[in-house]
Amino acid sequence: MDSIDPVIVAIDSGSSSELARYFGNSISLNINGQQGDFSKNQAELVLRDFFKKNPPVSFQVVFRSENNPSISSYIGEYQSGQTNYKVFIKINQQNSQIEVYSLGFVKA
Repeated sequence: MDSIDPVIVAIDSGSSSELARYFGNSISLNINGQQGDFSKNQAELVLRDFFKKNPPVSFQVVFRSENNPSISSYIGEYQSGQTNYKVFIKINQQNSQIEVYSLGFVKA
């Protein structure tokens, strides 16, 4: 199993609470151009709102950059209704713990 799998499952199911389990104390979010650094709790609320307005139809990772053992980047495609989003995920990995430190949903 890939270390990012639980993050993929959380996005695919539109679960902000499951996704927030993998956030650090603060996370950089970009939701349709609304950018900022948020606390874990704030980020969960922003994403809960996003998932409520844009429920997932499908999500898949289309690109992985895992050259650096501690920092990985992923690009995914998220579909909600007629709207498609590019999803940008940046992960910091310490030991076997993964931490999402940057997450973006941008209309494709």
